[in-house]
Amino acid sequence: MYGDAETVRRILTESGDTWAVVGLSSHQARAAYGVAAVLQRFGKRVVPVHPKAETVHGEQGYASLADIPFDVDVVDVFVNSDLAGAVADEAVAKGAKAVWFQLGVVDEAAFERTRAAGLDMVMDRCPAIEIPQLG
Repeated sequence: MYGDAETVRRILTESGDTWAVVGLSSHQARAAYGVAAVLQRFGKRVVPVHPKAETVHGEQGYASLADIPFDVDVVDVFVNSDLAGAVADEAVAKGAKAVWFQLGVVDEAAFERTRAAGLDMVMDRCPAIEIPQLG
């Protein structure tokens, strides 16, 4: 896991409430669908980002981060590790405050680039596991 407990806490409580979830579609069996529901229960606005640009959990979807016409605080990444670095770079360009790579999503070079750009970042963790523990 990359990202200490303080970084996890800061992202979940201080980075803002608009989370772009890259890889979120209406496919209910996918982890992104369930994690997005948990984030919503904890007061986060979840913005689906997927090539299909589907509406999920009542929120309009977008085909890419660049297509979102408003600011995004956190980018939560549910894509394969080989694609995740490009998403992290897009998050920096979008002006996000933080990037979160889900369990199993690891790109150490992207982690270093994102942190060097001044964003908080965690990798290989799940906010749906971490957020209930903040109590």
